[in-house]
Parts: sequence; C-alpha cells; structure tokens
Amino acid sequence: MASVIYQVVESNRTYVDQIYSPDQEKCFDALVQLKNSVIGSNKQKSAVIQLGILTRLIRILNDEKSSPELLVETAVILGSLAKGTDEHVCSLVDAGVIPALLNGITHPCQRYVEACLRCLRTIFGSSCAPVSVLYQDSNIIPHLIHLIPQSIYNQECITTILTHCCQTPEQQTILCNSGAIQATAALLCSPVYRVQMPSLNCLAQMCHKNEKVSNAASTASFGGKSIPDILVGLLARDKPNEMQLASAKCLTYICRAGAISPEDPKILYKALSCLVRMCKKDKLCNERITAAETLSYLIDVDTELQRVASISDHLISSLTEFLKYQPDPTLSAGGSSVVSLTHMKKVNFEMKLALEMKQAAFKAFASLGSNDEDIRKRIIDTDSLMDHIVSGLSDGNAKVSLAAVRCLHSLSRSVQQLRTTFQDHTVWKPLMQLLHGAQDDILIVASSTLCNLLLEFSPSKEPILESGAVDLLCSLTCRDDPSLRLNGIWALMNMAFQAEQKIKSQILNSLGTDQIFRLLSDSDVNVLMKTLGLLRNLLSTKPHIDYIMGLHGKQIMQAVILILEGDHNAEVKEQALCILANIADGDSAKNFIMSNEDVLKKLASYMMHTNIKLQIAATFCISNLIWNEEEGALERQIKLRELGIQKLLQQMLNTNDTTLFDKVKTALQQFT
Repeated sequence: MASVIYQVVESNRTYVDQIYSPDQEKCFDALVQLKNSVIGSNKQKSAVIQLGILTRLIRILNDEKSSPELLVETAVILGSLAKGTDEHVCSLVDAGVIPALLNGITHPCQRYVEACLRCLRTIFGSSCAPVSVLYQDSNIIPHLIHLIPQSIYNQECITTILTHCCQTPEQQTILCNSGAIQATAALLCSPVYRVQMPSLNCLAQMCHKNEKVSNAASTASFGGKSIPDILVGLLARDKPNEMQLASAKCLTYICRAGAISPEDPKILYKALSCLVRMCKKDKLCNERITAAETLSYLIDVDTELQRVASISDHLISSLTEFLKYQPDPTLSAGGSSVVSLTHMKKVNFEMKLALEMKQAAFKAFASLGSNDEDIRKRIIDTDSLMDHIVSGLSDGNAKVSLAAVRCLHSLSRSVQQLRTTFQDHTVWKPLMQLLHGAQDDILIVASSTLCNLLLEFSPSKEPILESGAVDLLCSLTCRDDPSLRLNGIWALMNMAFQAEQKIKSQILNSLGTDQIFRLLSDSDVNVLMKTLGLLRNLLSTKPHIDYIMGLHGKQIMQAVILILEGDHNAEVKEQALCILANIADGDSAKNFIMSNEDVLKKLASYMMHTNIKLQIAATFCISNLIWNEEEGALERQIKLRELGIQKLLQQMLNTNDTTLFDKVKTALQQFT
C-alpha cells in the first residue's frame, strides 16, 4: 500500500497539492482530476483515503464560502469513494462525512442536494453505516420527506435511504408519523420505474411486523385509490416481475400485521396467486426464491391460505423443482490449472443460488404442511423430498439446515408419517447430530421436532433413547433460552409417557430433583406445566409409582405442595392435583399423602373450590386413596371420615356438573 500511495503522490503531485489551494478555481480543477482517478478503481480510492484527503474534502463541504460547483464535485467524489469496499465506507463514516452530507441536504442548490443524497444512499447501503444517526436530530426525517417531491433523483435516493434506515419498530413509527406512508402512496403512482421500486421496498420495510404502520398503510390513499388497491394494480401481469413481487410482499406484510384479512380477495386471489405463479420454473432463480420465501410468510399461520396455495397452479411440483436445481455444468474448471477470478465468482454465485433455492423450498413446504394432514401427505409423497430434507439437515450452510429442520418439524406433526416415512428414512439420526453443538435458532426447532419423534406411537423413540437423548434433553432444561428449556422438558415428558421403569429412572437420575425444583419455579408457565406433565408421566402404573416414590417421595411431595401453595392459575394447580391422584394410585406411595395431614386438608379445600376442574382432580385423588379393593382401605376411609371428607362428598352431590357428580358418586361408594 505504501508504494501505491507513493506512486499516486509522485504521478499526481500537482493536482493533489492543488486540492488544498485557497483558489477555488484551482481547487475545482484538481477535484475534477481526483474524481476521474478514483472512478472505477478501488486501489486509487484506498490511496486517496490513506493520503488523508478525506479531511480536506469534508472541510470543503463544511466551508460556507465553497461555491456550489465545488460542493457538487466534492460530494460526487465522496459518492465514488463510498462505492468502493466496506472498508472505504467505514473510513468515510469515521472521518465524519455523514453529518457533513446531512448538512448539505439543506443547501439551496438542488444539484448539490442530489449529490449528497446519492452519496448517503450508497453509504447507508453498507452494513457499517450508523443507521441511528438519522434519528438523532428530529428534523432530519421530516426534511428528507419534504425533499421527496422536488426531483426524481430525490425520490429514488430518499426512499432507498429510508429503506436501509428502517430497522426497528421505533424507526418504523417515526417514519410513519413523519408522513412517509402518505409520501410513498404518491410515489407508487409515479410513471418512473426507478422511483416505484425503491418506494415499494420502503413501504414493505415500514409495514413489516408493525400493526400500527400497516393499519396506516391500509387506509392511506392517493388519487382516490387506497394503497392496497394501488398495490393490486402493480400486481398486473404486464408489470415487471420484480415489481409484482415487491407489491405482493407489501400486501403480505400488511396482511400478516393484521391490517388486511387473509380472506380479502386482494390477498386470497391477487397476492397469493402472484406468488404461486412466480415460483414457476420459467422465472429467474432470484425471482423464484423471493416468491417462495414471501409465500411461506404469507400462509404460515392461516390454514385457508395454506389449503388454497396447495391446490394452486401445481405449487408443490414447482417447489420440488427448487430442490433439483444444479449449478451450470459449463462453469466447471475443465481440468485447467488456471481459473480466472471472474470464473470463480460465477461458480460461487451458482453454488450460493443452489443453497438459496433449497432454503426457500424448505421454508415454503414447512408453511404449507404446518396444519393440514392431507397437504403433509402430498408433500411427503413428492419424489425424493425426504432424501432432500435429510441431506439438508447435514448441510454445511446453517441457513439451509435451519430451513430443513423447520420443514421436518412441520411434517413431524403427522401421526401417520411418524409411523411410516420418518421411520423409513431414519430422520432421527441427522437430527440428533444436528442437536450437538448447533446454534440456538437451529437447536430450538430441532429440539421441538425431537419432541414429536418421542411421542409414544413413534417408532423412532427407542433408537433416539439409545443414542444418548436423555442427557442431551436434560442439558437443554438448564439453558437460558426459555424455548430450549421448554423443548427439553417437553421432550422428556413425551419420553416418559408409558415408558419402562429403567427409562423413567434414567430421566430422574439425569435431571435430578434439584433441577426439577428449579423448573417448577420457572418464570415461563409453559415450562412449569410440562415439568408437572413429566412428573405425571413418571408416576404412572403402580409398580413405577411405588418405586419412584420410594426413592424420591419426599422431594416430589415438596414439589407438589410448592405448587398447591403458590400463586398459580387453575390449570397449573390441576396438574399438581393430578400428580397427587397418581401417587394415591400406588400401593405404598399412598402413605406419603395419608401421613401428611396438611396435604389432606389441602385436598379437602380444593374439593370445595369454585373451579370445577380442581374439584374433579381433588375428588379423584380421594377416590384413589380410599379404593375399597386395596389393602388398608378401611383404615384410610376411617381417617378421611374423621377429617370430614365423606360429608364434603355428600354436599358435592348437589353439583350440576355431570363429570364431577360421577367422581363424587364413585368416591362415596368406596366408603363401607
């Protein structure tokens, strides 16, 4: 780099020196030469930055005496430097160019304002640009929106800048409150394509997952037409594909934010059909990718949209073609030892495209099959799909792996497929491999999928257990992320359902009673509920109940009492009472309840609770305790009669709830 700088200085000594001249004409001529030298050359850009010329250029912008011509030429040079590498942009940002340019957009010279906007557009397109700087002064955003009508260049640049600088709900709201929605409505009707496209992108960015902004967009209008109606017009088949896709994305985001109903014809028959059509093989790869990913988001939570999409224009077949995409075979090196940089870029681009095609297809399949069993079957019956999913799970690209496991998770909701296709393809093997050392986003979906594979009717359950799943799942319950804790305890609950005693013991030993107590105190009520569900499943069948209570009875009773005495909702307390009912179904385990008069009094109080479900659970527990066919029943009946339980049961016969009445009647019949 030093030699390059030396060459620049020596060969251009005159104009480099003249840039610092107080004579504006000489300085202008030098700037013209500098501009010509840096255009198209990253080496020259680096050299100019290393020479420290940025400081002089920014000083020119900040000098009130600088002529408009000098200002324009300087802003153009900075814009050219910004079109280099990210390192060049970072150097510009560090030198303080953004405040100077933002000051420049208040200048009366329109050419200078446009030059500043073009430079800002390039800078904010870089990942190293400090987006928050636009929001530090509350006057900047309104002024940018005020500049929009003044020229086509302004419209193109400002909408692009706002798109890049709209990254948080707060920023979306600021733009909306500053009039960006209304301004965008007008720009969507512009006859200029290069204005319409960044305006569509800006609208989509503002509406994404923001109900307030989407509501504003759904009601805003221009020329007597609402924004949604304008967007439908831009979906017409005679419009460029890029414009159709961007319009469909806007409608998708407005719909998903709740501002337009999924049943609205604009969504059901316009946006949806456009996205399905754009997945066809005759479209460009990047168009197909955008279409599939947008479609996935649109239909993800609506069963009717999923149903309509699945029968629209051979969508499932179109998505399958994504998985068959192969890089252009003519790009192979052909044995040559010398491969050009251009050739390598093409190869890398094709490889990246193939990965993005897979990712998009997996996402769309996941959304399509998330609810309907018939759609899942049609997806799974697609030629070689499961092979592609299994391969995707092991893909070195994390995004592809995540999309593949999401697809697998969606399809794993099918009872029939868990028993057949999933077993045939042994999907649990790559899934288990993925669970070891995966990033949290993949781990959350993979562990949730494992929950389904561990259901009682799944043939995958036994081999998963043999592969060390218990320790893995127990470790998930200790994670900071509540989703991972939930999936870990949920999977253990499924694993314990109707399991052999050795598996239940393995779960208890690996998890430990201390961790169970921590999970019962979890701030996430879902984690708490699944932990109670695990205890219920562990304490099932008499021999298992007695064995486990013999080892951990004291701690389990403490856990149940902790819940019954805590500030929990009725659903949580019902689970705790059901655990007591299971314990009461044991032979020796009953003594843990009968010897604890405090627990018996709690049962009596829940029998008279205002919540019917709690009454039913408490009564069922009493019934198990006094079942007259079991040894020691008479002694237990006498004790409970002395505590007034029989009288309470007689009072409960007045209930209008048939289920509770039957439970009470059964319990009373046990008293001899």
